[in-house]
Amino acid sequence: MNKESDFPFERARRVTPEENQKFREAISQQFGIKLRNRDLSAQNDDNDAEKYELISLKLHPKVLAWAIEESQKRGIGYETVINEVLLERIS
Repeated sequence: MNKESDFPFERARRVTPEENQKFREAISQQFGIKLRNRDLSAQNDDNDAEKYELISLKLHPKVLAWAIEESQKRGIGYETVINEVLLERIS
């Protein structure tokens, strides 16, 4: 295979969720890190999906550091933490 397009996609198969979990566990064990689950609740919930809008935002480094630290404590994404704090503030 000289080029990326030379890969035989017609013979490839999808990885099952069980295989994906085994891969994640092997990576965690081999490298001694804990992989966190991606928080896709906003994308997966049909009722809420339309409420979210993709944007680009510049944040102060201290705000971002706090959000990342908080997200690691809670096991969720830092963007979810920021969104929850903003929603609390406007309520």
